[in-house]
Amino acid sequence: MHGYGGGSYGLEEPRRLGDRARQYALLPLRVFLGVTFVYAGLDKLTDSAFLSATGAGSIGEMMHAVRDSSAIPGLVDLALKSPEGFGYAIAIGELLVGLGTLAGLWARLAALGGALISLSLWLTVSWQTEPYYYGNDLIYLMAWLPLLLAGAAEFSADAFLASRRRRSR
Repeated sequence: MHGYGGGSYGLEEPRRLGDRARQYALLPLRVFLGVTFVYAGLDKLTDSAFLSATGAGSIGEMMHAVRDSSAIPGLVDLALKSPEGFGYAIAIGELLVGLGTLAGLWARLAALGGALISLSLWLTVSWQTEPYYYGNDLIYLMAWLPLLLAGAAEFSADAFLASRRRRSR
């Protein structure tokens, strides 16, 4: 930074700082969503009560409880045909989305998966939450959208692979 006597007085530094901030702006969101979805998937996969069709804390019980208040009861009915299978699908989906997001591998596809999981949970499990902003699934859906649009530009497998492709040309 130059003093008052000559040259610019720090005009370049704030612009560089702003550029750098924009460059890394989605990284905290990516880490948060990745860790959260990995944790959610592992939590479900290690909870035998959740992965049951019936009983306290089971996916089946939860789906029966929200069936009549969901936005799309048909989606709940579909899940109730095989509650254990649906539970495993959600858990494995969350785990894969979280890992892909953390690694930045196929980041837009991972974000699409996260958005679809969040959308389906919002329309079924948390649809009846009032006021709507207390339901976290809608917030997760909105959080996935910037990553869906922008991908993972920094500290990502996608960026590494793109760099390798550019160098090999």
